[in-house]
Amino acid sequence: MSGPVRSVSQAFAILRLLARDGHAQTLSDVARATGLSVSSCLNLLRTLVAEGALEAESGKRYRLAPGWADLGALMRGETARLVARAQPLLTRFAEQHDATVGLWHIEPRERLELVALGESESATRIHMAVGQRQPLGAGSTGRALSAAQGVGDAELARRFAALRWQRPLDYAAYAMQVGAARSSGYALDDGFAHAGVCSVACAVPGDPLAFCLSASTFAGSRDADGVRTLGHALTALARAIGQSDERS
Repeated sequence: MSGPVRSVSQAFAILRLLARDGHAQTLSDVARATGLSVSSCLNLLRTLVAEGALEAESGKRYRLAPGWADLGALMRGETARLVARAQPLLTRFAEQHDATVGLWHIEPRERLELVALGESESATRIHMAVGQRQPLGAGSTGRALSAAQGVGDAELARRFAALRWQRPLDYAAYAMQVGAARSSGYALDDGFAHAGVCSVACAVPGDPLAFCLSASTFAGSRDADGVRTLGHALTALARAIGQSDERS
């Protein structure tokens, strides 16, 4: 039985990229994000334009054509495959670490959506619901993604300006926390986004980044070493999920 046709898979990767990011991109942007050579990427872009799936704007930027702008089915299929692989890992992690674990997907319009959830068997635990959304920069997930994406000061300040906090937090402290996440590999929010909740988060490796993980516990339930142990365990889980995605 023959395998998938590589050029078709590459074309779908381009469509998913443009659907996920929601804005026009240059040839070099698309080639870098998909890992294609510039010549191969250009041939695929021209083919997709000729087939009516993409539009080429002035300045040689490419975007999805009308009628293709909502590729929900493609995005749901990609997400569903990752969720199916990640779900047993999330459940096992939640039980081992007595934490509520969420898998978040970057959505258009700078939002994160919770697409999978792992919960412990504890009678009292943090409640989250699959399908809930939050701003891109919010909570530990926002810090983790900003760190992983290497965003500059101007972009980080723009994301911060859109947020509301349950405990006072200024931009300087937020930026320091993002910097700490770059060093440690995971981000921390201790009651700023949600009073009484301490969460750690990290990005799931991918190119482009599309998912991140969070692990939430009650504030004060762990000392600094316990939080650090949870953060390192979560980064290991993120690597395992990312590697399973590469093998699929």
